Amino acid sequence: MPNVTYIESNGASHVIDVPLGENVMRGALYNNVDGIVGECGGGLSCATCHCYVDDAWADKVGTPTSQDEVDLLEGVSAERKPTSRLSCQIVMDASLDGLVVHLPESQY
Repeated sequence: MPNVTYIESNGASHVIDVPLGENVMRGALYNNVDGIVGECGGGLSCATCHCYVDDAWADKVGTPTSQDEVDLLEGVSAERKPTSRLSCQIVMDASLDGLVVHLPESQY
């Protein structure tokens, strides 16, 4: 099972096994990682799962995959960065084993 390292804004780090086909948001929610709210449950309607993909992984993860994600990222409460993504839209596959994401200070 691939793993994801979630790094909270305070520097706390959590390495979590996230099943293939599951998204990064649910990996955090199922394991009580602070910093991901996922208010809409992954329905691509709230942006409370905003994260920053680590620079080393940015090319592999890629840019937002839909106009809806782009639109929601425009309204995030924390600073939007070039590697900002909604973690509900990052689906785990074998190529993402070891992925590192940084969590913003706030989702609201």
